[in-house]
Amino acid sequence: MSAGHPLARSPLLQTLRPVRGRLVGSLLLMVVSTVAGLVPLVGIVELARILLPALSGTPVDGGRAWVVVWVSVAALLVRLTTVLGSSWLSHVADLDLSIHLRRRLVARLGRVPLAWFTERNSGTVKKAVQDDVAALHHLVAHSVMELTAAITLPSVVAVYLFVVSPPLALVTLVPLALGLVGFRISMRGAGALYRDYDAGLAELAAATVENTGGIAEIKTFGATGQAHRRLAEVTTRFGGFNRAWMRHSAFGMLLMELALTPALTLVLVLGGGVWMLRASWITGPDLVPFLVLGLAMTAPVTVAGYAARELREATQAARRIQRLLAEPELPEPSSPAPVPASSRVELHGVSFAYSPGAPPVLHDIDLVLEPGTVTALVGHSGSGKSTLAKLLPRFADPTAGRITIAGVDLREMTSAQLYEQVSFVFQDTGLLRTSIRDNIRLAHPEAPDPEVRRVAEAAQIASRIEELPRGYDSVVGEDGQLSGGERQRVAIARALLSDTPILVLDEATAAADPESEALVQRALSRLVAGRTLLVIAHRLSTVTAADQIVVLDEGRVAERGTHEELLARGGRYARLWAADQRAHPAGGWAEEESA
Repeated sequence: MSAGHPLARSPLLQTLRPVRGRLVGSLLLMVVSTVAGLVPLVGIVELARILLPALSGTPVDGGRAWVVVWVSVAALLVRLTTVLGSSWLSHVADLDLSIHLRRRLVARLGRVPLAWFTERNSGTVKKAVQDDVAALHHLVAHSVMELTAAITLPSVVAVYLFVVSPPLALVTLVPLALGLVGFRISMRGAGALYRDYDAGLAELAAATVENTGGIAEIKTFGATGQAHRRLAEVTTRFGGFNRAWMRHSAFGMLLMELALTPALTLVLVLGGGVWMLRASWITGPDLVPFLVLGLAMTAPVTVAGYAARELREATQAARRIQRLLAEPELPEPSSPAPVPASSRVELHGVSFAYSPGAPPVLHDIDLVLEPGTVTALVGHSGSGKSTLAKLLPRFADPTAGRITIAGVDLREMTSAQLYEQVSFVFQDTGLLRTSIRDNIRLAHPEAPDPEVRRVAEAAQIASRIEELPRGYDSVVGEDGQLSGGERQRVAIARALLSDTPILVLDEATAAADPESEALVQRALSRLVAGRTLLVIAHRLSTVTAADQIVVLDEGRVAERGTHEELLARGGRYARLWAADQRAHPAGGWAEEESA
């Protein structure tokens, strides 16, 4: 099959390509196994045709009878060998495919822009890497073989029966034809119905999660009845859709079930066979293979139906896997750039849009961060503060313009080089489900224990770690839970251990509880000392000592200067400051540091 063929572009075939050879081998073995499994049944028929004439006194051909017996025994051995071989190949293919896909997915996730993760939750990654790969298991390990057998069995039986008696073979095919007609009727409009089913299922899942995940807010604000009504409405609507679908397909399913019952096949074969015997179209022994093998014509149709459903589910999973594997990677330079000679950061005409054709959220920003200074980004929610700050650790690349460190464009640096220069601490701190020690030394896995303890003490988290059951060996989420402020301090310890000259900080105290806020502020004071700092300020009182404050408005630089200069101008910053003082009169880490 050529690469340009439509089937070759099928997401499922693309996903199965790494194990295509083993799957083909498994299919061929299953075909041989299915045929070999029919040989003993044919042997019974042939023995009957050899031995039945003896009832009328005709001599029995004993040699031929023994040949049939030994061929049947040999066929059983072939079937046993080939079915085991087919199963082994398909399961090996399944295991190898799972490993291959998970490695590719994880590798791809390691190369996509960090912004990709900020736009999606962990459930997206888990579904692709775990659920969607697992959805291929039954198809590869079982359904492919079952579907092959379901197609091979009636095909071979039909050929054999047509050789014995074409008229009676046509009679035997009537139930199969009626069953296929019923199946076709029941599947009318299935494409649209399946889409509506998936949409309804997603709506039901969302309503269930909303009702359970937000139960605290629902009870607090007295919205229990409203939330339950929404869930009840979605459930009723989904149930109504399923009932309508059942009514839509009921006649076709009934026709298929009735047509494929062994009783109908048996009645038709006996009735047609007796009539043809009387008409001398067939002999008595000719009727035997139809009574023995005729029932095998319709049995595989049900198996094929289940396999078709699993094929659909696997195709959807493969489509999601291929979509993730097609996510654009963050470009890496072919050769490393020289190590920056300083921590001077410059933004030259930086603009940014989240997708091609989308309106920019940042417009033509010029900014310089001198080594060892603090630059604060302030502005209303949605002004572009977080977006601008995340361009420095290269969560994404500017749509226009460039960002440099000591004159070296970020795009000319490898990821390893960049993260030796830049680290970041954001509000939403992610900790891995591993030991506290490994979480702290994430950037430096070989860091000695004394160094880990030193940065933990500097981050004001050491005493809390020592309270955990296994101290630094305690696993997050298993040996104890950490509050938002405690997680922030672990992240600060991690950044201290990284010891990069440039730091991006989304003001961590915004996520801290009141008791730990002072500890977080002291830890931040240790962290920012001597570094080039870009901080997103939610509380203006925390950055009054910043070397420069940049006010963003709708993605543009509206004002810049020191706290005193901006207050004196009486512009946007002065209005933001007045509002901040009314909401948060207390100071922050910047004031502590200056004191």
